[in-house]
Amino acid sequence: MDAASAAKDRVDRALALLERRLLDLKSRAAAASGRQPDDDLFAPQPSSETDRIRIYELEAAGRDAAEVLARAADAIRDSLAEREAR
Repeated sequence: MDAASAAKDRVDRALALLERRLLDLKSRAAAASGRQPDDDLFAPQPSSETDRIRIYELEAAGRDAAEVLARAADAIRDSLAEREAR
């Protein structure tokens, strides 16, 4: 497997992990509140502690995802730079 393929695989795994984490957070929030979660980013401010916790967890997952994707992008850039240097 060449470096570009390996980097692509890392990005794919990171995105799959992010999707699983977000789905898990949504399902836990729905179970805690007894209702289906609202995905509207422009929804009014949270009205309960459960909503505040859910928002905090989703924001943390978003920050984690951004970090993982930044590392994956760096790996892809490094791989492409190595490839061009050959």
